[in-house]
Amino acid sequence: MPEKLSYEEFVRRAIESLRAEGYKGIHSVYSGFNDTFRRYFNGADPVNITNQLAAEGKNSYKICQRWGNALSSEDAPRSQIRGDEALEKMGLK
Repeated sequence: MPEKLSYEEFVRRAIESLRAEGYKGIHSVYSGFNDTFRRYFNGADPVNITNQLAAEGKNSYKICQRWGNALSSEDAPRSQIRGDEALEKMGLK
């Protein structure tokens, strides 16, 4: 099995792999980022780690965390990418 990515590299790869076309970032829940991060790093808290990376200036990206997007019920996402699917999309499985 290849060496595990650092938190910083994982975040960068997730954003590049999981973002929707035309967007610069990802939604941490709907993209599958939070669930995938926890699986990949054995339960580590993605919110604390990404906040720490941002505070250290190690990522130039912002990830939507812990705040909702106001959407009408007909515009709300119908499904979410989860763990294994997101890892595959990121090339880690």
